[in-house]
Amino acid sequence: MRMLLVGAGGVGESILKILQERDSEGKWLEKVIVSDYDLERAEEVVEHLGERDRFIAERVNAKYMDDIVELIKKHQCDFVMDAAAPFVTNIIFDAAYKAGANYANLGTLSVPYSHPKYGYGLENNFKEIMTHYHFDHHENWKKQGQLALICLGIDPGVVNVFAKFAALFLFDEIHEVHVKDGGNLEIPTAGENDVVFGFNVWTVLDEVLNPNVEWDKEKGFLVEPPFAGREVFEMPDGVGTNTLIKVEHEETVTFPRYLEKYGLKKCSFKIALDDNLINALKVIDAMGLRSLQEIEVDGKMVKPRDVVAAAAPQPKNIGNEMIGKMVVGIHCIGMKDGMKRELFMYQSFDNQESIEKWGMQAVVAQTGFGAAIAIELLGKGIWKDTGVYSPEYFDPIPFLEIMEEAGFKYSLVEMDSEYKAFQDKKVMEHIFMEAKESQINP
Repeated sequence: MRMLLVGAGGVGESILKILQERDSEGKWLEKVIVSDYDLERAEEVVEHLGERDRFIAERVNAKYMDDIVELIKKHQCDFVMDAAAPFVTNIIFDAAYKAGANYANLGTLSVPYSHPKYGYGLENNFKEIMTHYHFDHHENWKKQGQLALICLGIDPGVVNVFAKFAALFLFDEIHEVHVKDGGNLEIPTAGENDVVFGFNVWTVLDEVLNPNVEWDKEKGFLVEPPFAGREVFEMPDGVGTNTLIKVEHEETVTFPRYLEKYGLKKCSFKIALDDNLINALKVIDAMGLRSLQEIEVDGKMVKPRDVVAAAAPQPKNIGNEMIGKMVVGIHCIGMKDGMKRELFMYQSFDNQESIEKWGMQAVVAQTGFGAAIAIELLGKGIWKDTGVYSPEYFDPIPFLEIMEEAGFKYSLVEMDSEYKAFQDKKVMEHIFMEAKESQINP
């Protein structure tokens, strides 16, 4: 595989660090072009990796498709990993198609109407609906013999794999899958009013302030205003109680696409946000500072969101100060052996361990792991097909095997349930052994 990485931010660098460790000899990952709008940042990442013959820095403006195509052809790349901001995702996707390369991304673009109607129906609330641009091109990609794998990372990404595994092996009928993204990360030295963006600022502004979405088989997609669906959820691994809210996320679209045939009736996505960030986001939104429409300031035209993104603390710069864990997983409800079963399958990541092992904070590393594992499966030809898919389409077993092998551990907690068949310390080993003995067809 000769890979072009577009976007050398924290997540982009984490993907490369993990891939470098997983394939230190370059057996399947031959070359990586590390590209970014900021060439100095791309060069910094290459310097950190320490293999200048294998990792090459390039500048690219991802707003221009032809520039990306030229870079793909210049270095004969056969795969493009999109780790850039969501607003250029469609452009990078089209560039990979035009250049004849396979493609993957961390998430997709959505564009809400200025005045959403809310209630049921995506079409009443979004000019561009998440994932639709990519899935709408499925037949073109299939006809041209190319593969696009969208929505990698931890969520979406790892949780999609968990959901497929649960549908196949943990339930006879899986009725509900709800993604829970939380933890107990904190900065001990933070001031009372400090605001921390734990992830890409652009992405946070989009996901949290866009109308949020959940899915019900009978009623369709419910769209509500930001900060809806407040819920208290007890996270495992000593993390404790999290207060969660709904945000717009691709799983609410991809889960029904692939899991409805296993009995899925409901799905949602919720995340834990601290009060300071919520208050800051409300102010940013009220003042129009998430806007992409240029305004004049002292004779110069600037985009308000660019100012916010530049001024906010960058996730890659705050990792060393944080303590605690990230916990991301799926809360599933369904039937097994004629009885109700309820469980939480999750991945827990300690920030200090992440800093010590990978030199990056837990949120970034978790996301990087999801993408890196999928890239490895693609690079080795284990996951393969033509067309446009998200991870639920593929066999989850190889993905979970690499998670274990790489030390990216996952766990399972039985909740208040009639089904107690696997209440022992080797719960996942038992299930996984049975799963591997089965023949899985994507």
